[in-house]
Formats: sequence, C-alpha cells, structure tokens
Amino acid sequence: MADPAWADARRILAIRLDSMGDVLMTTPAMRALKRQAGRHLTLLTSSSGAALSGLLPSVDEIITYDPPWMKQTNPAFSSDADMRMIARLRDQDFDAVVIFTVYSQSPLPAALMAWYAGIRLRAAHCRENPYQLLTDWIPETEPEQGVRHEVERQLALVAALGAETGSQQLELAVPPSARTRVRQLLDQMGIEQGEPWAVMHPGASAASRRYPREFFAEAGARLATEFGFKLILTGGQAEWPLLEDIGRHIPGCQTLAGKLDLAMLAALIQAAPVLIVNNTGPAHIAAAVGTPVVCLYAQTNPQHTPWTKRRRVLTHDVPCRNCGRSVCVMGHHECLRGIAPDTVVDATLELYLEQAASGPSTAPSHPRLWPAKPDRAAA
Repeated sequence: MADPAWADARRILAIRLDSMGDVLMTTPAMRALKRQAGRHLTLLTSSSGAALSGLLPSVDEIITYDPPWMKQTNPAFSSDADMRMIARLRDQDFDAVVIFTVYSQSPLPAALMAWYAGIRLRAAHCRENPYQLLTDWIPETEPEQGVRHEVERQLALVAALGAETGSQQLELAVPPSARTRVRQLLDQMGIEQGEPWAVMHPGASAASRRYPREFFAEAGARLATEFGFKLILTGGQAEWPLLEDIGRHIPGCQTLAGKLDLAMLAALIQAAPVLIVNNTGPAHIAAAVGTPVVCLYAQTNPQHTPWTKRRRVLTHDVPCRNCGRSVCVMGHHECLRGIAPDTVVDATLELYLEQAASGPSTAPSHPRLWPAKPDRAAA
C-alpha cells in the first residue's frame, strides 16, 4: 500500500528518460498524477522527449537530461552534469518522484539521484530490492509473468500510488498555429480536402525497426499509380537521402525531410487520412491525435504498438522475436522483410475506407478506390 503522504504531495517529478514515443505512452499515467487539484507536474526527460515541450497538457515544466545510464547518452558525458542535476532537483523542492521505465531498465540510478536531491517519496517498478532508495517499491513482474503494453504498465504504477484516470487516451495538444501552417502547406502542395493522401515516415532511430526502403517505395508507388494517392514523406534532415531514394520511385510524392518542427509534424499527422510508419515516435503521435496508422512493427519488443483501435500492426513472426536489439544480430531483418508491400497497400486502403465511411459521407471520395480489391483479386 502506498504511503498516505502521496495524497498530500503537490510538487511531483515524473522521470521518463528514453524516447519521445515512450513519453507519449506515459501521458495517461502523468494525467493521473496531475488529476488531483493543485498539483504541479515536472517531467525530467531526454533530449528526444523534451521535443514535446509545450505539447503535453498535463506537464507544467520539462527538464532535459541525458544521463550516462541511458542508451543515447553523449560519450563525453561528465559526472559533473549529474551533480548539477541533483542540485537543480534539490532546489525545486519536490514532494515526490515517480520513475517510469521499461522492464529491461533499472530505476535505481534515477532513484539514487532523487534520494540525493532530498525527494522524500520515491516510487518505481524495480526487479532487485531497492532498500531505502525507493519508498514505494512496486516489484517488477515482466517479462516472467507476461508483458503489458507500456501504457498499461505505467498506469499500473501510478494506480499503486492512488492515482487513477478515467481515460487511457494518449495526450498531445497540437497548437492551432501549427494546424494553420500545415493547412497552408497542403494547399501549396495541391492536396485538396477529400482526395486520397497519406503520410509515410520511413525512418526509425534503431536499424532493427526500419522496414526496407525498397518495400516502402513499392508500396508508395502502388498507392500512387493504382489508387490515386498523394504521398508525403517525412523525416529529419539526416534522413534526406533515405526519403529522396524512396521518393524517386513514387510518382508525385512530396518530401519534407527536416522541414517540420515537432508541432507541425503532429499537425500534419493529425490532418492525414492515414500514416504509414515504422515502430517509432510518429506512430504514437498518430495514436495521440486519432489518425489511423499502418505500423510496420519489428519483433524487437511486444509492448510498444500504437495505443489506438484505428491501426493495422503489420509484422512477420520469427523465432528471434522480442530480441530487444537495436541492430538485427541475425542479419536477415525477417520480422520486417517478411511483410509484403501488397500487405501495406491493403492495410492503407482498409484504414482509408474506414475513415471515409466514418465521415460526413459514407462513400470514398476517390472513385478509383472502389474497384481496388476486385481488380487485384482478378489479377
């Protein structure tokens, strides 16, 4: 049972030090923490997670920190940065801290920092006995007793502290200014309301989670030439060669590598009829803003699928499933290479037609979509 003092805690620190997608999957739990009137919630997160600054309704403040025990840390990291962060946390005078992790991570480095910072209440899932480092130890049960989705895992953690929410919906507030700029951008591209189009995001931080570029190109080309789709490719500036290589095979596609900040990317995904994406941050943006998502899902882990019913999660089962690796050590990438581009096309059409049917008209806006399945079956 949680310490009753949690009910009186007003200044709460949430620690989530991995990627933007992980932060988004933690938003229902953070909303539960914030739900009590008068609470101030600060998020300590990575540079990737901090890109969400200003877009998380339940978070009052974000502190950026890339510690040495996380995967993406700068190798030139100095322990002086730890000392400065401990001092900063101490100055903030937090009442409590909740440390959010995936089951393969230890919360103890963060718990030790919080202890040094004088934060009296400290809670986390933990595999080993934390002794005094955690005041509220929720024993780790994953993966031995089954693996929960990341949203469910973090909601269970805060529920053990007495914090609950009536909704499991991810949170992301898209600024009206970003929506306006995206609408202008779509007008410039000649994309009219009601015609078929989709956003395709071919990148991912881990090589093991990237669907082959030639398969992205083939699926995009079929959507464009056979079904009249206009494709918009998105990614960071460093992904320009990838997007350019894919885009030259897709007639009429537009490439926006490095041209969108996160707010505009979220607005574009929110406006799109469908997003086609790997298991990476934009998949969770789509889940948060309600956009149907076709997710090319590598079998590296089971708990990070897009948290929405409006999805098609495409994967190919392999004996090396749940490897947790950033690089395919088998060298075959079969969990992704086993997904045929035709399957991606089918999933995109299904979601698009479902989206069209749920709108003001029950008919798809583009007549070329109607004969898609019969024609392909006959072929």
